[in-house]
Amino acid sequence: MKRIDLALWFAPALPLAPLLLALTACGGEPEGQKGKRDAPSVPLGFELAFAGTQASAEADPAQTPLVALSPDELAARIKAGNVRVIDVRTDAEVAEGTIPGAEHIALDRFDAEALDLSDAREVVLYCRSGRRSAIAGEKLAAVTGQPVEHLEGGMLAWEAAGQPVQKPQGQ
Repeated sequence: MKRIDLALWFAPALPLAPLLLALTACGGEPEGQKGKRDAPSVPLGFELAFAGTQASAEADPAQTPLVALSPDELAARIKAGNVRVIDVRTDAEVAEGTIPGAEHIALDRFDAEALDLSDAREVVLYCRSGRRSAIAGEKLAAVTGQPVEHLEGGMLAWEAAGQPVQKPQGQ
């Protein structure tokens, strides 16, 4: 059999290689050697075979760039002060009403690198449903290296929770 043919024949088994390595590590001890091991029982290369699997299998919550706030949590933060609420919805959506005291920076104009964070207020982002504020939050977290808070469920959740909505003048 040619080398290429042999490689193609074994290719379907490659995803099973880590499992096969793990199984070889489970072998019993030779008779008369019970409890006497000079070397580790894990076969050479086992650690390398599984090196990348744990990191991808479980996400570290501390590394998550977003922190979701409920409408009640955000209302409490606004009441306590020292929070900067940024609305990333479109101009047309903002015309229907905003969270009182929020500033408007539409997502298509949201520049995380240019955002002035010098006043040390906590930034909380929101949009209509939470999807666009999550996008803006990920951009801001990438710039600051810190998790960013956003309103889970957005303006829809805010209104459903009975929180106040500021209507533009003339409405």
